[in-house]
Amino acid sequence: MLVPQIEVETYWTTLPDPVDKIIELYHGHGTSEQFHSEIKTDLDLERLLSGKFAANDLVLHLGVLAYNMLRIIGQLTMTALNVPLRKKAQRRRIRTVIQNLITLASRLVRHARQIKLRFGCHNPWYLTFKEFYGGLT
Repeated sequence: MLVPQIEVETYWTTLPDPVDKIIELYHGHGTSEQFHSEIKTDLDLERLLSGKFAANDLVLHLGVLAYNMLRIIGQLTMTALNVPLRKKAQRRRIRTVIQNLITLASRLVRHARQIKLRFGCHNPWYLTFKEFYGGLT
């Protein structure tokens, strides 16, 4: 029995842009949804704390500020030489940045009128943290 092989590649839209541009916009929408999901889950902003609009506005603004700072840290450490990750990535999730670089175990030491952070000698992320912090100063 012969089955005809028919392939139809037609797109219907009322938008004035070309089809390739519209498909690219839909992919951009998916990326935007991923960022929105990271803000909600990784920064734990799924439920706002208050019933007051002004308080929720402040919480969201501080959350976006923290999110952008963590994204910058993630992007700047992408070029670091001593990153102990298993595979290359285009970008780091906020959860990964928080787990590996923000919650890095350390101890505050006061000695000879100086205050220093001391890190464990066997921490695989220490060299990445040191390179990133050295680049900021």
